[in-house]
Amino acid sequence: MPWPSAILAAATAAAIIAAGVSAWIALIVLIVWIGSLWLAAPEPEILPPRVDLGEVSRDAVRETIEPLGHPLLILDGRRILVANAAARAALGTHVVGQDARIALRHPDAMRLLEMDDNDTVSIAGFTGGRSLWQLTRRRVDDERWMIEMIDRTAESDVSRAHTDFVANASHELRTPLAAIIGYVETLSDGGPAVDETTTKRFLSVTEREAKRMLTLVEDLMTLSHVEAEKHDRPDEQVDLAKLVRRVLSEMNAMTGKDRIVLKEAVDQPLIKGDARQLEQILRNLIDNAMKYGSPDAAVNVAILRDGASELIVRVTDQGPGIGPEHLPHLTRRFYRTDPGRSRASGGTGLGLAIVKHIVERHGGQLEISSQLGEGTQVSVTLPALRHAGD
Repeated sequence: MPWPSAILAAATAAAIIAAGVSAWIALIVLIVWIGSLWLAAPEPEILPPRVDLGEVSRDAVRETIEPLGHPLLILDGRRILVANAAARAALGTHVVGQDARIALRHPDAMRLLEMDDNDTVSIAGFTGGRSLWQLTRRRVDDERWMIEMIDRTAESDVSRAHTDFVANASHELRTPLAAIIGYVETLSDGGPAVDETTTKRFLSVTEREAKRMLTLVEDLMTLSHVEAEKHDRPDEQVDLAKLVRRVLSEMNAMTGKDRIVLKEAVDQPLIKGDARQLEQILRNLIDNAMKYGSPDAAVNVAILRDGASELIVRVTDQGPGIGPEHLPHLTRRFYRTDPGRSRASGGTGLGLAIVKHIVERHGGQLEISSQLGEGTQVSVTLPALRHAGD
């Protein structure tokens, strides 16, 4: 109620009475005037409760960064206020509320605490092992800042694998090439020691090394081609039984004896695949079994059904077997359990790597099992077609 106006209304009513106007009329005027003042009075302002703007901001930031894929830490000075789910998974849930020097631990991460905004450090082994992380400092506001963590381990592994591959390929090519050059230079120099018998022997070695180098180049090109189309699922309908029988017949004819035996084949083993690449799988696996298995024992091939949705092509030899320490590494490029024996038999160390990529392109699985003294079994599981034309 505006009290000065009410007093003015009362004074006016008194003046009206003094002027000879009826007291009832003066009272009515006073009531109407004061009533109008009361109705026109503004509503009292209701103030909201006091809110900690810092807490609201922190909750908003937490909700914003929680689902993001990169680990993110929000710091107030050196204390970690917020860590999103990815950061907690990488560093542990205990880091929230900790001093960053204790939570991050690594000396290179400590340097980031004193650096400027947008500065970056790369830290090898930050989360253990061969991990590689890139940490970047970002400004949030006048008091808080953020550490953005990006896991570069996969990129580092790819780069390392590429470097190793180039180095290994160069080494594999250099060895036969050096032998060829050495023998050719000896033949070119001539001399009494290079008689007809020696010449024939040198030419034989040169031819063998040249063929070995050609095989290696062909395998490298095949591997590159398979990797380039590994995401393109083949759609040709292939009868595995017909394919296996043809490959076995051709390979037995080349060896001059029926050492490769089809032990079992289910009816209508149909799949969607690339017939040329599936043939390459068979030839690589059978060739390995013949090279490294017992020379007097058969190489057994079987086509089995695993339920209604999968087919298994299995190649088994009866050789000396493979040590368990080698099994996880057999599909690596240029990996050999016995390098000397592999090179002597013409192996490039790429056969199983090629098989692995072809199997992956067909949506299948490769499994290798072996027992020392009992032999090795390689199984390729592939999605089956239930009916022709599926």
